[in-house]
Amino acid sequence: MTGIIQNREAFLGKIASSLGREQKTEIERPVWKFHPQDEVLKGATQDELVDVLREQCKNIHTNFVMTSTAKLSDSIKEVVNHYGGGPIVTWKDERFSQFGLEKLMKEDWPHEGIDLHIWDHTTGEENIAKAEAANVGITISDVTLAESGTAVLFSSKDKGRTVSFLPATSIIIIPKSSIVPRMTQAARIINEKVKNGEQIASCINFITGPSNSADIEMILVVGVHGPIKATYIVVDDI
Repeated sequence: MTGIIQNREAFLGKIASSLGREQKTEIERPVWKFHPQDEVLKGATQDELVDVLREQCKNIHTNFVMTSTAKLSDSIKEVVNHYGGGPIVTWKDERFSQFGLEKLMKEDWPHEGIDLHIWDHTTGEENIAKAEAANVGITISDVTLAESGTAVLFSSKDKGRTVSFLPATSIIIIPKSSIVPRMTQAARIINEKVKNGEQIASCINFITGPSNSADIEMILVVGVHGPIKATYIVVDDI
């Protein structure tokens, strides 16, 4: 829905007047002399970034699993069984098929009696109810920040936000190719999409391990709400 902005110029002009200056209509991006953010993990290889991510997972209380595309299905089954099985909720994402997970999702789990719900935007809030009742939510990272151990998830009509935070536990598949040093690179990737006129996700989630809080006297408590446990499964897709 397209909104209508009324009295914008008068409103902004009043603010500028209160600040004692003329209203600015054009803003130039500043050119900074130093770029310290570019020096973090500069020149690191993809394998070195994986090592950084693995170590950071220890700090954010996240299980780390390294696997190959051929063994990804077995790795997921092992983690799901460790978490107590289904119900499971996932995105409707073609990358699951690209990673060879169709047999697991369409044959193995149904045969084992494990309930799997794949996000379907046509069913509306039923998806949210399924996510809320799920034991495991499975998503795929679009960009992964090695420095902080953060998975960046782009939502869409087929990739509901609730899949990553309503289930009791979370499994995030991390393509090795998606790993970058830090937030700096993720911001640039998003900015390039904007410049290219691409449709940007209505919500971009930055997820760093399971839920936690340190609101009370800076004492970290992990698992204060969903998900209470998280596993990153890094798949070597390079």
